[in-house]
Formats: sequence, structure tokens, C-alpha cells
Amino acid sequence: MKKDTFVTTPEDRILQTEYSDVMKKSFIDYAMSVIVARALPDVRDGLKPVQRRVLYDMHELGMGYDKDYRKSARIVGDTMGKYHPHGDSSIYDALVVMTQGFKKGKPLIDGHGNFGNIEGDGAAAMRYTEARLEKIAQVGLLSDLDKDVVDFGPNFDETLKEPTVLPARFSNLLVNGSEGIAVGMATNIPPHNLNEVIDATKAYIENPDITTAELLNYIKGPDFPTGGIIVNQSELPEIYENGVGKIKVRGRVSVEKAKGGKINVVVTEIPYPMIGDNIRKFLSDVAQLSETKKTSDLTDISNQSSKDGIRIVFELRKDADPDNFINMLYKKTRLEDTFGYNCLAIANGRPETLSLKRVIEENVKFQYEVLTRKYTKLLEKELEKKEIQEGLIRAVNVIDLIIEILRGSKDRNMAKLCMTEGKTAGINFKSKESKIMASQLNFTEKQANAILDMRLYKLIGLEIEALLNENEETLANIARYEDILSHKESMSSVIISDLEAIKAEFSSIRRTEITDAEEAVFEEKKQEVIDVYLCMDRFGYAKTMDVATFERNKETLEAENRYCFPIKSDGKTVVFTDDGLMHTIKVKDLPFVKAKDKGIPIDNVSNFDSETERFLFVANVEDLKYKRLVFVTAQSMLKFVDGSEFDVSKRTVAATKLNDGDSVVCVFSPEEEKNIVLRTEGGIFLRFGLEEIPEKKKTAVGVRGMKLTKGDRVEDAYFTKNAGDNIIEYNGRSFDLHSKVKPGHRDSKGTKIRS
Repeated sequence: MKKDTFVTTPEDRILQTEYSDVMKKSFIDYAMSVIVARALPDVRDGLKPVQRRVLYDMHELGMGYDKDYRKSARIVGDTMGKYHPHGDSSIYDALVVMTQGFKKGKPLIDGHGNFGNIEGDGAAAMRYTEARLEKIAQVGLLSDLDKDVVDFGPNFDETLKEPTVLPARFSNLLVNGSEGIAVGMATNIPPHNLNEVIDATKAYIENPDITTAELLNYIKGPDFPTGGIIVNQSELPEIYENGVGKIKVRGRVSVEKAKGGKINVVVTEIPYPMIGDNIRKFLSDVAQLSETKKTSDLTDISNQSSKDGIRIVFELRKDADPDNFINMLYKKTRLEDTFGYNCLAIANGRPETLSLKRVIEENVKFQYEVLTRKYTKLLEKELEKKEIQEGLIRAVNVIDLIIEILRGSKDRNMAKLCMTEGKTAGINFKSKESKIMASQLNFTEKQANAILDMRLYKLIGLEIEALLNENEETLANIARYEDILSHKESMSSVIISDLEAIKAEFSSIRRTEITDAEEAVFEEKKQEVIDVYLCMDRFGYAKTMDVATFERNKETLEAENRYCFPIKSDGKTVVFTDDGLMHTIKVKDLPFVKAKDKGIPIDNVSNFDSETERFLFVANVEDLKYKRLVFVTAQSMLKFVDGSEFDVSKRTVAATKLNDGDSVVCVFSPEEEKNIVLRTEGGIFLRFGLEEIPEKKKTAVGVRGMKLTKGDRVEDAYFTKNAGDNIIEYNGRSFDLHSKVKPGHRDSKGTKIRS
């Protein structure tokens, strides 16, 4: 393997290294940067870095839930300038998602304006929308940041500090879920019910040996904001134990009676994966099922959804079976969908796939760390207050001496040294007793400063009493904080108390039902087989209609369409292309329409690609069984193929074998025609009898039709009878094949015809 050299020292010492080693290290560094710093959430606060930075910036800007809304552009610009220099779109996208109640179990940002909707419409530009923090974000994720409860690190340019994690008081990863794609890995965690997550967390705190299966007695499963029904409850224990799996979700459907005895099937809740453009796709799929005769029960579709919720109404015929129609929706559309559960998050600085218990365990462990730091900080403050309070109380008891020291001192420092170290030199006392008492003082420096800063009104009796009461409260706080820090049970009770307070204030009812349901069974009604006409124009738009309609409009339809032929409604038609392929189309996949309707492109119902292929011949498969087809290629290869070879089940097969660089120029099914005339790009014609063309298999190349000069290719082929007019247009003039082209034989050179 080649080696590269890098100059690594001022002394020009050369180190040799493998390209593969450099590439490997560089890619790993890049991948880990994307994984940890961009795409995956932290198990402790359930946030990706961009989300954490948006929330922290809003907190810094004072955008509390009880404050006025501020422009989103201000938030995005401030976040990008201070903490997240990766472009405004990623920041605004993160902000928008955190406002959307149809994506998050508990939105963290209160948006004002157009922040998109469940049907996939995007949010307005950031200059139009406004936002502020939701109370649950302020209380549950951002509180106590001033108490040194989490580590802060430098921002991207090391001019500011930002929290490496927010002090989440509940498992935000479970409550709001997360999704993201990193390098070589992805996460997809659904939202869960806040009440259930808190109950499960309390159960773990009380019993750390609890199993994942036991935790599912509290957390029943995902609780999607869109509701719906999870139908594989029995598989959830294994999914939550392994951290990966497929959760099957159905929309909620009801049946209503409508006017005129009709029946309405109403979708009121959708599967969580359907949010966005998939709602439109769902409606389109149902319409397609009706058009392709999968169901004949549907008469109308109306999307009556609003900001109040989903309401999609399917109007059925009077004699329709609503249960069968609902099963069809579950079976044939995304009304039953799969959520790919993948609980991948950053734990202990690296990406890990986590079980449900592990997620709760990491969050509780984090809670203990946060509270330890919080109460250590509070204890320090209370001890400091105690020290000052005790000094003030002592000072009140000897206030006359303190006043005498202050009046006799030349400056603040002299008085301070007397109170802290008993130095009386230079101070004028009224009596020797006062000087002796002053020399015995031993206030701390903080106490001395507090005494020196004390105002005279503090000497009022009520103020002194308040000071004593405050000191008692401080002593009680110190005892409480020391108890919390010294006993895990006490700290556990604090965590549980905090969780219960959050549950009481932000509780919500479960929206997603969880059960074990049988697989939907859809019995497709057998359609009556009737005779229809298939019409296809030169652009590849095809349609079917009943025979009576065709007969009434026969002249117009034949003039407008390239092909019109009878076929059974359950039959198949085949399309031969210049690439040598044959595409099969089921008649039932084509729309059954009126004569004036356009139809649909055959691209929609087959593998035909109108951008790369040109269709040459279209026929009814049943008719081909009794016919033979002639294939003519640009390199002048010919053959007959029995039509029965083209009755196949595959959607696309090779209709003929082609040499390199060759293509099909003509496919034809002769009836009364006896001769074939080949015409090349160079104007050479050759006429000979069809009996000279042998029958081959479709997998054969065929035989040579005429000898071509170098660079010439067959451009077209014509089929003629022995007598009668056979006039073609050639170079803008009428041309009689019989009179101008003399009979010849296959594999000869042909005749140059000058126009």
C-alpha cells in the first residue's frame, strides 16, 4: 500500500503513516462529532445539542412562560451567534418541532403564529412567528441552573459558557421522544405519557431491582399525541427490553349513519407515522383503491380535519360492509403502520441502545447527581448565612461595645481588626473594661463585615426578633440539607416529591390505546367480468369503458387514440417497447371512465418509463395466444415469435434478445399481410415475403433481414398485401411500395430509392 508523509516537527522529522489509518481516524472523529454533537439526544435530559441551546438561550433572554412572546428570528439569531454556529435553518427547525403538540408529548416551547400543522404544512418564516418557553420547560428542565447543578463548558469560540446538559427533573427522553439520523446509526423514540413515566420513575427509586417487564405495569407503552391504537401489546416487553423493535399502530375509526341510509366511516385518530404528507398519501391511496376496483363501496371522501382534530370521512354505499371497508383501510393503506422503535441515545458520553429500565436508571442517577450538587450549594449558602447571623446576634448582645469601637477607630480597617483579632491599639475607649472586652472579640471576617455594614434600624426589638427567627430557620435548613446529603432515603423522597409536583401540575390523560388485535382481514369482492374497450393514445394515456359507450363514440375515440380494442375487465394488456421489453398491465388497474375522460399514463400502473422508452405495439394478451408477432430491429434482425410466449405473470420481461447497441423499431402482428418492406435511414428499401422469416423463441436474436452498408440502420418496416394500394409518406411525398420497390429476398442489399 502507498504511504504518505507528513512533516510533524520543526526539525523536519518525517513520520510515515498509512492512508487507510488517516482516513479511518478522520472518519471516526467526524462520525463521533455528528453523533454526539448533532444527531443523538442525551439520555439525561432527552435533548439534542441544538434543542438544549435553543432552550438555554431563551432562558438567558428571559423568555419565561409568564413573559411576552418574542420574535423567533431573535431567538434563532441569538442562539446561532452564541452557541450553535451551524445555520439558522437547523435552529429554527428544532424550535418549531418543540412547539408542535402533534409531535411532542409535552411541547417545550409556546409558539405564537403559524408553526405548521399535522398535515405537513410548514411553519411560517421565523420573522413572522413568536415564541416563549412553556412552563414545563422552565420548571422541569431549566430550574436551578444558578445553583451549579450541571457542568458548563465553553461555547464554540470560547467566549461564553453553556450547559453540557440541562437539569431535567423528569425523563424528557421518554415523555417527548426523539428522532435523528447520525453516521451509521439512527434513533427513533416515541413519546410516552408523563404520568406513567413519573410513576415508573418512582417505582424504580423505591425498588432499583425492578425489571423492565414490571416497569411496563406503569408505562403501558408509547402515548402518541395523535392517539391511535397499538395492536401488538404482547411484543412490547421484548421491544422495551432490547431497545429496538416494531410497534404496530392503527388509526381510530368509527361508523356513523348518514342521510339517505348511507354509511360513513370516520377516521378520528391517525397512526403517529402518518403525520405530515402521509395524510395526503393516505387519501390518495384510498382514492386509488376505488379507481382500481379494489372496492366498489366508496362514493365520496372528505377531509374535515381542523385545528380541533382529525376527521376524515369516507361515504359508503347503502349496502356496503363497513367492517370490510375498515379492514381494507388497515390492510391496504397506512392507516395501520409500523413505528420502528430504536432507543439509541448518548449515555456516559457514547451512543448506546438502551432498555426502558436503563433509560429510567440513567435519569434517576442524574437526578441524584443534580440534587447532590444543588443541596451542597444550598448548604454552603445556609452555613454562610448562619455564620453571619450568629455574628449579628453576638453583636447585638454587645452593641454598646461595638459602637464604642466604631467611635474610637480612625478607619474601617482598624475597627475590623479589633473585632476579628482583638487589636485595640489606636482606638479610644471610654474605660479600661471596654478595652479588655474589645481585646477578647473574635468575630470572623464575614461577621465583621456584616456588623460594619449593619444599619441602625436592625437594633429595633422586632428586627432583633426577626433575626433570631431567621437564624432558627437557617439552622433548620442546614439540618434538612445535611440530612438529604447524608441519607439516600431522604434524597429519594425529595426526588419523588418533585416528580409528584410535576405530575400534579402537568398531568395528562393517555391518548393511545394499547391492546392485542387480530390481523386485519380484507375480503376483496370479486368484480363481475364484463367486456370493455381499452383505449390508449400516442402519449401513453390509457383508459377503459363499457362497450356501449365505445360504440356510441367509436369514430371520435379511434381518431384520438392509437389503440382501441376489446378486452375483458379481468384481462391483461401488454406493451412492447423499443428497448426490447414487454410490460404487462392489468385492466383492473386502469380507470373505468367516460368517453371524454383522459385516462392515466401507463407509467403509473406498470414499469414503463416514458422518459427512456418508446412503446411500439399494444395488444390484448388473450388475442396474442392465437397470433404471431414479427420483431424488426435497427440492425435488421428479424424473427417471428408465437404470441402464447407473452402470457406471463411478471410485470416486465424481455420480449426479445438484442445485440449490443441494437433496438426494436417495429413489432407487428400480420393478418392478411404477405410481404414486409424494410427501410433504412439511408433510403434503401427491400421487399420480400414474410414466409422467409423463421419463427424463433423470444429469447433468440433472430436472422438478418437485409445487408446494411456501414453506418446505416433500419428505420422502419411496412407490411403489405400482394395487391392493392400501399401508399406511404416518404420525404414529404406519397410513395407506392408496390410500384417503387421490386420484390427481393431476405438477406440481400435492397434498392436505393431517390425521392
